Amino acid sequence: MKIILKEDVQNLGFMGETVNVADGYARNFLMPKNLAIPATNSNVKTVEHEKKIIDKKKAKIASELTEIKNNLEKTEIIIPVKVGENEKIFGSITSMDIENKLKDSGFNIDRKIINLDNPIKELGIQTVKIKLSKDIFAEIKVNVTPEI
Repeated sequence: MKIILKEDVQNLGFMGETVNVADGYARNFLMPKNLAIPATNSNVKTVEHEKKIIDKKKAKIASELTEIKNNLEKTEIIIPVKVGENEKIFGSITSMDIENKLKDSGFNIDRKIINLDNPIKELGIQTVKIKLSKDIFAEIKVNVTPEI
């Protein structure tokens, strides 16, 4: 079924795009949540008009995300951990730990957008990427220090 997305849908497409999806996915998930509309001739014409509005909305969102990115990159997160012999840490630092520290700093970042290939298992400063949108990434510094 061809549909037109009214919002950005992760792993599917972006606002204003026309995409093909399974009938059930469109009828049971996307349309009831008002994320998409069927791609009929009248809807296509309406969306072309609304695309201008959508582009303005995207520009506003992009500027807000850029501001968030700039604020995130100024922030350094310090995570104290217990250490054993040879300064080897017990456990590891995961995206959930980083998410909690970011919330303490005033940022509402979901752990799913924190790009952490492997958990952090050593002391020191690590650079972690956060995917704010498809083309806006923020890099934060995570400082893992021994607990006192």
